Amino acid sequence: MTRYRLTPLAQSLPASVPFVGPETQERARNAPFAARLGANENVFGPSPRAIAAMAETEHWKYGDAQSHDLREALARTLGTTMDHIIVGEGIDGLLGYLVRLFVGEGDAVVTSDGAYPTFNYHVAGYGGVLHKVPFVDDHEDPASLFAKAAEVDAKLVYLSNPDNPMGSWHKGADIARAMDALPEGTLLVLDEAYVETAPEGTALPLPFDDPRVIRMRTFSKVYGLAGARVGYALGHPELITAFDKVRNHFGMNRAAQAGALAAVKDREWLTHVQSEVALARDRIAAIARDCGLTSLPSAANFVAIDCGRDGAFAKAVLDGLVERGIFVRMPFAAPQNRCIRVSCGTEADLDAFAAALPAALSAAERG
Repeated sequence: MTRYRLTPLAQSLPASVPFVGPETQERARNAPFAARLGANENVFGPSPRAIAAMAETEHWKYGDAQSHDLREALARTLGTTMDHIIVGEGIDGLLGYLVRLFVGEGDAVVTSDGAYPTFNYHVAGYGGVLHKVPFVDDHEDPASLFAKAAEVDAKLVYLSNPDNPMGSWHKGADIARAMDALPEGTLLVLDEAYVETAPEGTALPLPFDDPRVIRMRTFSKVYGLAGARVGYALGHPELITAFDKVRNHFGMNRAAQAGALAAVKDREWLTHVQSEVALARDRIAAIARDCGLTSLPSAANFVAIDCGRDGAFAKAVLDGLVERGIFVRMPFAAPQNRCIRVSCGTEADLDAFAAALPAALSAAERG
């Protein structure tokens, strides 16, 4: 029998992934979902201009290793320069490169308990030691994160704003003030994946070359290009240049680059999607209210619904929804796991959710 000579670190890790995808669940249940409301995808779709640009791509060519045109357009839109921007295979890919740059075996990293698990997955993959702090009032808490970072001499501290999985958010100015307590030598990894669906003032109001922070953004959410895998990071040019040491220089396919470039130029479509997301959040809140449940305020393209009991009950509600063809997810850690998380959907999607939720609740209550 072949014996693969994996590293001791690789041998110690479970062969698992942070999320079980809806396609995997559909195969297991031998039926498609009627409503796909669990992955925080943008069901309203990408800009028609993006679709056209991707269709017209010359696929026989490799993508531009520098993502020059996309970085140029982003720099113009954001009022900065290209040397502050790196493009990569979604935020997930960029987080992997960042952890590879900073984290070796035994290095301390800080995050919130129940925050985005893919970041934790990368930290484990490079041998880092993850330290977690609890949410405070269903918000990630910068003060707790930065205090823990000082305690353990963390190289990285992860904070999402708006937050996933709760949809909560902080004013960017409040995070900027809290950064006065960020330890010297600790880099803040600020995940702003949902910033385009958040209220004005949520983005961090600091220069992009502030050396204490790197901001992660994506085309997977409001731009509707999750399947294309396009993300970008904003940071000090010295840090941005360091990505060239480890990244896959041809990781960005040409069609994804073309779609993202067209999407960032189509401000009218962006406004349209933002409006649809706001309407869908209101509808989800109304559905929850009609069932005697409470929804949490959300600045993202999903809504967390408090099921009113504990994680076991919320899991029973989730299972009941899945049985009825509605794909949703829930937070991993208590007490946030008292909730289910429902992505914004079309009118038909939310009609299906509204029809299934009362029966799922009744089944959960019967045990």
